[in-house]
Amino acid sequence: MTSWHISRPYDRRAFSAPAGAERGRGPRERRRWGVWRGEAPRVIMKHRTLLATIGLACAGLALLSGQAASRGFDPALLLKPPVDSWPTYHGDYTGQRHSKLTQITPDNVHQLTLAWTFQTGQNAQIKASPILFNGIIYITTPDNIWALDARTARQIWRYTYPTNSGFHIGHRGAAIYKDTVYLTTPDAHLVALDAKDGKVKWDVVIADAKKGFWSTNAPLLIRDHLIVGVSGDFDNLPGTLKSIDPETGKTQWIFYSTPPVGTPDSISGGATGGQMWNAGTYDPELNLFYVGTGNPTPVLNGPARPGDNPWTCSIVALNPDTGKLAWGFQASPHDTHDWDAAEVPVLVDAAFNGQPRKMLMQASRNGYFFVLDRTNGKSLLTTTFAAVNWSKGIDKDGRPIPNPEKEPSRDGRLVAPDEGGGTNYRSPSFDPKTGLFIVSARDAYGIYFYKPEHGDYGWAGADYGVGGKGYLRAIDYTTGKVRWAHDLLGGGAAAGVLTTDSGVTFTGDAGPNVMALRTSDGTTLWHSGIGGVGNGPVTYELDGRQYLLVGGGAGLYAFALPERTPNSQPLTPNGQ
Repeated sequence: MTSWHISRPYDRRAFSAPAGAERGRGPRERRRWGVWRGEAPRVIMKHRTLLATIGLACAGLALLSGQAASRGFDPALLLKPPVDSWPTYHGDYTGQRHSKLTQITPDNVHQLTLAWTFQTGQNAQIKASPILFNGIIYITTPDNIWALDARTARQIWRYTYPTNSGFHIGHRGAAIYKDTVYLTTPDAHLVALDAKDGKVKWDVVIADAKKGFWSTNAPLLIRDHLIVGVSGDFDNLPGTLKSIDPETGKTQWIFYSTPPVGTPDSISGGATGGQMWNAGTYDPELNLFYVGTGNPTPVLNGPARPGDNPWTCSIVALNPDTGKLAWGFQASPHDTHDWDAAEVPVLVDAAFNGQPRKMLMQASRNGYFFVLDRTNGKSLLTTTFAAVNWSKGIDKDGRPIPNPEKEPSRDGRLVAPDEGGGTNYRSPSFDPKTGLFIVSARDAYGIYFYKPEHGDYGWAGADYGVGGKGYLRAIDYTTGKVRWAHDLLGGGAAAGVLTTDSGVTFTGDAGPNVMALRTSDGTTLWHSGIGGVGNGPVTYELDGRQYLLVGGGAGLYAFALPERTPNSQPLTPNGQ
């Protein structure tokens, strides 16, 4: 793992050495430490004094990180996170991924420069949202978590989970509570780590990996409940969500979106599945937790599980203290195309048709955009935001009506969207000033097959992508109309979306670039080629400076406006 801290953003010569790098005594040493011909003279300490100073600095860093961890994270901060933090997967409970920070604006965003970068040294792409609290960043890949100094990217500690046979498809991030950091694992464990040094406090099983469960989930903390989900498409497994005591690791409750196989009088029509593998959202006034559920199993064999198969491909509202279902809304009744409704249920308080509403919005994998009253799950708006040819219309409850002619068949059926969906795990953003719901979308087609010989277990069929095109789309939540669209260069991008109060939208394309757009119209303002962006960008402010933090390939990149000299005026929202 290597981190570089750029001490003067516009001067590529001014790198500080990565942690652990060897230091020579000749011209290379002078270059590495910023002593170049033509620069203004600097005072160079004697070798022994330099080593002592470095030792004191390292000790100071350890002390500060220990002090930061010892202060601990208060769950109440999630109700209104401070600007110097990003303390949970979505940044806060709403899932809006919108920041109040305004230092980076449409007028100065083109000045963004690299502040630091951290390379994990892994093959896995960073898909996780960084968690930030007390100046420490926690970033994950499957089996790994790093604690980094948010100002310099220097590694404070790293934890690596033991080698396991779990499904290593990706990881969405960590969670924090008091002085503990939590990591889910590919073999469906939840590990509690000391935030100070990464030492294991406890390790519990969420679900049995030998049965086919795995976890990529970023846990969500609600008071003293740590809510974690699992995945498991390849076997006929019940949709399983757990609340775990963050102090002890003991299970508090289990919610099943579908009952275990053999449950009498099953409401799911014999379907299993409906896994809750993405982070949900929470309304503290209603005390309701919202989460999307995945596809039913067997996946493509619809006749094996007649009916609508609740609560698969649904949005459900649960009491976080008990796990009891308050209401459910099914985005894809009787899904036969692997269209999980696990996409983020975004919470918005605003007017709808002239009346103040507590709303939930989701751009779902099946190509539909839903606006619900989150107090009761009733539909306010249902419309498409991507190419859709599989439904016959909308029913009285605002649910799409599946067209039987688009069911997988022996000779194949051409269906839009394809199995990857009109969108997927990548997080959208809601901008309150413009009323735009901005999502990474795809218009894509696939061919779906099913024959009885495929059986009734697991995937139970086959599908092939035909082609598609990716766009960033800005949806007016009041009408469902697409206000603007931005070409994402190729069949689709993997990045999530971040918006800010200053009118800037950050995301990534398939270029692969991280980029900034004007929120009002989608105009490109800035981009930087950092590798494939696989996570949702986040932002925070430290020492009066706003940072943009985003993953590119296996690296984490922090961008900021140029630092000011001691005689310069402080940065303002216009960068003047």
